[in-house]
Amino acid sequence: MGLTDEQFSAWLSAQSNRVEQRLRSACHTPDNFVEEAAVYLIDQGGKRFRPALVLAVAGLGLEADRVDQDAMIDAAVVVELTHVASLYHDDVMDEAELRRGAPAAHQRWGNSVAILVGDFLLAQASQIGAPLGEAFMVYQAQTLARLVQGQIAETRGPDNGVDPIEHHLHVISGKTASLIGAAARFGAMYAGLSADQIETLTTFGTSLGMAFQLADDLLDIGGGELGKRPGTDLREGVPTLTTLLIKRAKRPEDARLLELLAGPVADADLTEALGLLADHPALEQAREQVRQWAEAARGCLLGLPEGPAQRALQQLCDSAADRIA
Repeated sequence: MGLTDEQFSAWLSAQSNRVEQRLRSACHTPDNFVEEAAVYLIDQGGKRFRPALVLAVAGLGLEADRVDQDAMIDAAVVVELTHVASLYHDDVMDEAELRRGAPAAHQRWGNSVAILVGDFLLAQASQIGAPLGEAFMVYQAQTLARLVQGQIAETRGPDNGVDPIEHHLHVISGKTASLIGAAARFGAMYAGLSADQIETLTTFGTSLGMAFQLADDLLDIGGGELGKRPGTDLREGVPTLTTLLIKRAKRPEDARLLELLAGPVADADLTEALGLLADHPALEQAREQVRQWAEAARGCLLGLPEGPAQRALQQLCDSAADRIA
């Protein structure tokens, strides 16, 4: 008799608790100040989406008793430490005031400390990942390189002659989707799956990452679960797929909206901008992109071991589309 959904959920919960304990032990150091700063964002919680994806994908090997659970936990911790380190760095670059509803680390301790704490977390991730072997560390290093290059591409903006929408998708692919793809890949590695299945699940995670990030951009226009006020990207002048589609269309009737989108939207104009965006066809075009990426991810699951793990991964594809419904 196969594993039930309830048994799989209980297993996921138990493994998630192990990840949390390992995350905090990874930040332990004799230097009390460094430890305090390192656990600052970790203690604020977050969705833990990336380590959860490592666990869920690894669950594909549970019924065949192929899961290397200790390696799986370490891989999940490496992925989350890498993600958290990137948040310390991103907040400095973005001059963010808040992260998860609390003052950003650089607001508390200054830019230099925030950057160095991010570096410390990356060092801890390397220390945990090294025993997992060369294949793991090579892919982790490649992922980190893609993440950094995505951030650089976002900072520089598109080169002359480069389509801003293609550039935007390239940024998301590197800055966000690459690490989610790595999370799925590592889960597959420690589920004991075949080489072809590992590659397929890497593609699954990357496509899912694209869907979730594009959905986040849409939620910034309509509000929702992000824990930030609608219009944050507009106020900061951050391009999103929706605003880039509007700028490319250059419809005469969008003259006022294009004027507002020419730079960061002032607080006094935010309600007007959000109202104009809510009625714009570009919003549905962006939603369709989310659905397409979610369906691409779903297609990768065909032929994988059936059972509660696969159903959980299918539900992740559903949730990406549901967020923008």
